[in-house]
Amino acid sequence: MDVEATVEEEKQKKPKKAKPKKEKRLVYFDYSLLVIILTLVGFGLVMLYSSSSYSGQEKYGDAAYYLKQQASKTAMGLGAMIVIIFIPYRFWEKVSLFFYIAAIGLCALVPFIGVEINYSKRWLRIAGVQFQPSEIAKVATIVFFAAVLCRIPKTLNSLKKTIFVFLMSVPVVGVVAYSNLSTGIIIAGVVFIMMFVVSPKYWHYFLVLAIMAVVMGIVIYLAAKGGAEGSYRFERVQVWLDPEAHEKGYQTLQGLYAIGSGGVFGKGLGESMQKLGFIPEAQNDMIFSIICEELGLFGAVCIILLFMLMLWRFMMIASNAPNLFGSLLVIGIMAHIALQVILNIAVVTNTIPNTGIILPFISYGGTSVIFLLAEMGIALSVSRIRLN
Repeated sequence: MDVEATVEEEKQKKPKKAKPKKEKRLVYFDYSLLVIILTLVGFGLVMLYSSSSYSGQEKYGDAAYYLKQQASKTAMGLGAMIVIIFIPYRFWEKVSLFFYIAAIGLCALVPFIGVEINYSKRWLRIAGVQFQPSEIAKVATIVFFAAVLCRIPKTLNSLKKTIFVFLMSVPVVGVVAYSNLSTGIIIAGVVFIMMFVVSPKYWHYFLVLAIMAVVMGIVIYLAAKGGAEGSYRFERVQVWLDPEAHEKGYQTLQGLYAIGSGGVFGKGLGESMQKLGFIPEAQNDMIFSIICEELGLFGAVCIILLFMLMLWRFMMIASNAPNLFGSLLVIGIMAHIALQVILNIAVVTNTIPNTGIILPFISYGGTSVIFLLAEMGIALSVSRIRLN
């Protein structure tokens, strides 16, 4: 018997050991965006305390009341962001339809069982938890339309098909705009931008935009003439055109006084005079005017540059996303942040009529900061790239 042949047969009979699978290693994560987010959140808490300490002391006997409320919600938002970062972003594509329908359902409940605060019914209270469904609707819309548009980008090559896809946003825009027109406009704007980016043709988008603007103007004008509920929107236009001549132009004028008195470098952190009861609810929509008063033009420019850096990082993540769905998710988030920052600053500087839009990460708002940070988690999740 050939010994060598026998040994060779025995070797062949032995099962081969399976090679251990290599774990995917993280090769990229956008730490720059993470630093920008944390900087904005930290700055927001500082400015919130500065702008709300007087109001908190007057109303609740605690100068840090608003800070404590916002800090707790911010902690929840940061926790949600961390969890979402580690969820594969393709998961959101699977649940996009359910998320969208649920958001519409919650927003539809607001006119019936909503909680009214400062003469506006925009909140729900379920099981003792109060939240603003329109903030959920923003995220749900971004996720849903990212899932839809990544499947049908080539169908947006005609005006008819473009209008058909845009009409899919009517349910959520309608139920949100009924109680909160400004948020409805932002949601419609986000959908419009996402469609514009993915479409092979552009000219019909400008036509649709022009038609929307004309229709909105006519509706507001007719509502005002007819004495309908929407007449207050026409009144806001009148205040915008001449705040000094209108009794409701007080808040706008006080905000402009704050901006003008800040000068180049401001009066100093905590030294604002307008927050001492002159600007109502200074920690909300008008917080940018307090920033200008205390930190001056220099502080205002720094904040705007920080938001511009954030938008740039979104563009980089969207450009390098592994697929169209991931790219569209980040584009939707970028559009949301950009629109909200532009509209808030435009309102504070009286460039456009008052719309009640808060400044992201800085203005007071628990539901807002939680879902903004959740959006950041989605964007950071898309930025995570793993290779074998």
